[in-house]
Amino acid sequence: MFRQSFRHLRQIIPSSPSPPLFHRSVTYMPRPGDDTPRVVTLIPGDGIGPIVTDAVCQVMEAMHAPVSFETYEVHGNMDSVPAEVIKSIRRNKVCLKGGLVTPLGGGVSSLNVQLRKELDLYASLVHCLNLPGLPTRHDNVDIVVIRENTEGEYSGLEHEVSPGVVESLKVITKFCSDRIAKYAFEYAYLNNRRKVTAVHKANIMKLADGLFLESCRDIASMYPSIDYNEIIVDNCCMQLVSKPEQFDVMVTPNLYGNLVANTAAGLVGGTGVMPGGNVGEDYAIFEQGTSAGNVGNEKIIKQRKANPVALLLSSAMMLRHLQFPSFADRLETAVKHVVSEGKFKTKDLGGDSTTQQVVDAVIANLNLL
Repeated sequence: MFRQSFRHLRQIIPSSPSPPLFHRSVTYMPRPGDDTPRVVTLIPGDGIGPIVTDAVCQVMEAMHAPVSFETYEVHGNMDSVPAEVIKSIRRNKVCLKGGLVTPLGGGVSSLNVQLRKELDLYASLVHCLNLPGLPTRHDNVDIVVIRENTEGEYSGLEHEVSPGVVESLKVITKFCSDRIAKYAFEYAYLNNRRKVTAVHKANIMKLADGLFLESCRDIASMYPSIDYNEIIVDNCCMQLVSKPEQFDVMVTPNLYGNLVANTAAGLVGGTGVMPGGNVGEDYAIFEQGTSAGNVGNEKIIKQRKANPVALLLSSAMMLRHLQFPSFADRLETAVKHVVSEGKFKTKDLGGDSTTQQVVDAVIANLNLL
């Protein structure tokens, strides 16, 4: 039953350990019909979203990728995701999305969470690793954070019990805990990963996080070749910033995964270079892997200096998911060439390049492959 559920894992992120930057040891044998064009739903989003999604569109056109986009305007201040957008994603199965801002207060719920729940995108997957040519405090970081995406503190079940007293419910279920644990171990198995670490706070939330750990332990017993350990979330954060190389695959409930993925991303270059995806049984949305902290940065937007690397790498993941591996490899290699050369870097990476300059450099490298 579970084996079919994880049929897309080989495509969504390249196997690890990663091959050298300019060499790939796997020879792909395209199947007849693999070049059949696919339509992908595109949501440019807010702030820097339209800038970086336009960067992806330019690169896809330059490399003649067999992908066309069906674009919809969606903004974080809307009451809900328009029905035609949901229909488009259900029809196309795959979506590429820029950041959507969630306003603080005002009763407007997160459209990001709405999309994940509506499409049952139960697994968030972020690959945090060192990129050649990008100096960071730590080397040998190669962490995959797999986060449960539909419940926990993000259930949105809040109410005011009495004036000045608010109750927020954290929901953890056996069903969702089982499937995210299974996803993490199946990912590790298919990608030759050696260890899965469950992140929790079961010393305090004994029932909720205790149930999550129970599922992880049950699933771990089915994969004896993969090491399994557990870590309390506060200790996890300390260990991440002091010795991140000890982690391999991390599986987490919803809120912890958000915090852990952003922390791990900060260790290897920041949110501007980390790809990610949200996947379920039938649909997938690819976007910047971790919170787009500069999504609404007016200066970056005005100067058009948003970093497109994260979304370009997410697009490579999308191409692999769509079973266009040769296009995915070309795009990934071209982006890594640009990063390793260091000539065109946006401000978050210590440079002053515009988004367009980075895009032009990526296209120039594509033409050399």
